[in-house]
Amino acid sequence: MSAQPRLTAMDLFCGAGGLSEGFRQAGYHVLVGNDVDAAAGATYRATHPEADFILGPIQEITVDRLMAAGGVTRGELDVLLGGPPCQAYSVYNHQRGLHDARAGLFREYLRIVDGLRPKWVVMENVTGITSIAGGAVVQSIKDELRGLGYAVDCRVLKAEEYGVPQERRRIVFIGNRLGAPIDFPTPTHGPAGGGLAPFTTIWDAIGDLAPLANGQKPGPQPYVDEARHWFRAYARDGASGLVGNHDAPRLSPVNEARMRHIPIGGSWRDIPFELLPDGMKRAKRSDHTKRYGRMRPDGLSCTVLTKCDVHWGAYIHPHQDRAISVREAARLQAFPDSFVFQGSRTEQYVQVGNAVPPLLGRRVAEVVAEGLACGQQGMAA
Repeated sequence: MSAQPRLTAMDLFCGAGGLSEGFRQAGYHVLVGNDVDAAAGATYRATHPEADFILGPIQEITVDRLMAAGGVTRGELDVLLGGPPCQAYSVYNHQRGLHDARAGLFREYLRIVDGLRPKWVVMENVTGITSIAGGAVVQSIKDELRGLGYAVDCRVLKAEEYGVPQERRRIVFIGNRLGAPIDFPTPTHGPAGGGLAPFTTIWDAIGDLAPLANGQKPGPQPYVDEARHWFRAYARDGASGLVGNHDAPRLSPVNEARMRHIPIGGSWRDIPFELLPDGMKRAKRSDHTKRYGRMRPDGLSCTVLTKCDVHWGAYIHPHQDRAISVREAARLQAFPDSFVFQGSRTEQYVQVGNAVPPLLGRRVAEVVAEGLACGQQGMAA
């Protein structure tokens, strides 16, 4: 009996490759990635050597080029992935929605869908689009894909329910042209006592990484603890044993002084008034709830953004007076340690913060694979 061919995928707006990595973990062969960010592209090339990375704006990428790079013909690709940026959907321009010329990146994604005719599409975005114009943007996305012949549905997924040690919400659209049912992954993790595996905590995720002083840049380092948790074993699988991207941004002396007053789970409210930034001296106690937050080792991380700045969120290490490193942010995003992020440290934080957590992507990939199998059976019948 011949082996089943590997499922194939292409990833538009791929960034450093979080969604690609999730699909690869689920057994897919990712053929092509595309992004306009050169630093993210360098990371993608280094971490996805089996894929052909195409650098450049999607407006300049032809369907023929994608098919040639991936070695596929029209209609042959199993899944087209993508996360078109949604900045075009202005809250001040509700009525125009996707008809606004600035929403062109999504239209470019549709152009590729129409040209490639993948069997399935998976598109993700920030949950903020659900509130624009009373949900009109979400409905427009569905209508546009249905107009191309795809049944489509969407759901807001919580990353922490799939083993990611972070509170993160993404809206995921899944569609197919095979008549196969559309399913979404069932949560695997939840609060203690709820019948699911317990949430992955911050310390489960980063507790085996070497301690750092503020501003310290030691280079790749060994682990300092055993892989006592499944997440650490997952993160360390395939890694060299020396951890890269793990150095501490240098914070100012005044920020060092502020951090010394903040206990685990504390925030700006614990900083003496005379040490507060001038703007925060006028703040209400109910404001800026995440600013200067120190992480709880037994809790979930707040959403990892493109800039882990202690002034804007809970990005202070649980036990050390410093901001979290790129590697710690990557762990909180469920990236394996085999991912070595390229570019400046600022660019590395951007790559991590923009990504889809690979574990979340993997769960989506698995339900799509089940749908592909169902669709193949349907066509065979």
